[in-house]
Amino acid sequence: MDVYQIDDGFHSDGGTETPPPSPSSGSSIASASDHGSLESVDTGGTQRLAVLSFEQVRKLHDVMDEKVAIHGRGNFPTLEVPLKDLVNMVRRKLEADVSVGGAGVIVKDVRLNGGAASHVLASEDQPYNDLDLIYAIDLTSTRHFDRVKSAVLNTLLDLLPEGVCKRRIMPCALKEAYVGKMVKVNNNNDGDRWSLISLGNSPGHKNVELKFVDTMRRQFEFSVDSFQIVLDSLLVFYDCAALPISENFYPTVVGESVYGDFQEALYHLQKKLISTRQPEEIRGGGLLKYCNLLVRNYKPVDPQHIKTLERYMCSRFFIDFPDINTQTKKLEAYLSNHFWGVDEEPLQYQYLMHLREVVEMSTVCLMGHERRQTMLLIQNLATNVLYKEQKKQQQAQEQYQQQQQQ
Repeated sequence: MDVYQIDDGFHSDGGTETPPPSPSSGSSIASASDHGSLESVDTGGTQRLAVLSFEQVRKLHDVMDEKVAIHGRGNFPTLEVPLKDLVNMVRRKLEADVSVGGAGVIVKDVRLNGGAASHVLASEDQPYNDLDLIYAIDLTSTRHFDRVKSAVLNTLLDLLPEGVCKRRIMPCALKEAYVGKMVKVNNNNDGDRWSLISLGNSPGHKNVELKFVDTMRRQFEFSVDSFQIVLDSLLVFYDCAALPISENFYPTVVGESVYGDFQEALYHLQKKLISTRQPEEIRGGGLLKYCNLLVRNYKPVDPQHIKTLERYMCSRFFIDFPDINTQTKKLEAYLSNHFWGVDEEPLQYQYLMHLREVVEMSTVCLMGHERRQTMLLIQNLATNVLYKEQKKQQQAQEQYQQQQQQ
């Protein structure tokens, strides 16, 4: 399990991090929805908010109703639970009193963001690797961080199947079994206060990333990953409604783009366009995410300006990952987490070629030998990926020939 604590440094753990909720908006906004498309809500000049259509609410319901599998290490069993139930269980633990294993904090709202939110909003199929959830809470003291961690571990304890002697299971054992990554950010310089607990330890499966956010300065990497969907009205609907969701009976659900303009960000998502600003504010510069978008045939909104931004991306990446060891670890983890499955693994080689080109053309902050080291690292990773892919194809061909001979 990876554990990070950032008290006075940069505020994020890199390309897999996703934006926090905007403190200026809540889940109480309501508006009538037309069933064909999003309805924008003007919030003073920029339309950050929009009401989801029925089709989008239906897709959101499908995501929330699907069972998630939290795989455990060793002898710990896989925990299976519908996402909507997990969201509610964590919320109840956060709001429960400390004396009964809760965190004793008020949850302002709960949001779905990242790839799953983009999947809900996009008109075409949008694959996603993880389920990213944001709980807006108060994290004004170190004690709050510790209580949040305890609340999540107690939720995992409650999910263990009947017959397990839960009293004998220590929190540290649960953490090692089910938590893949923990990040704690309490930055006194810029006021960032948030934490992340990633549930799941099995490569090739969707992890559940729980983010607990008080404040966060940088709220997105690119416009296409800036969407957040407020879940509170849907969760209330599940608790209160006797009838299932239908075109004539469904809750008002609000989405937000923390990029700024919801319709502009949605247009970028639908048309597969790349737009960002100040990438030097992003941990890792957004470089790895940028190349991920390129390999999926996204195109820059402004091809000329993106060349300037590429230099900022590379500079920030090499500030955050200055030596070859940290670069190797980061790249290997990114490939493993973002390119798995029969459809995704073949993209690894193309991804590394995009990365190689951007680093070669836009890196201005490295010494000559440092640049050569990084280029060699990318080339070696690409060679290994290509070898593995060719070996798989050869094995598949041999199996096919054996079947034909039988």
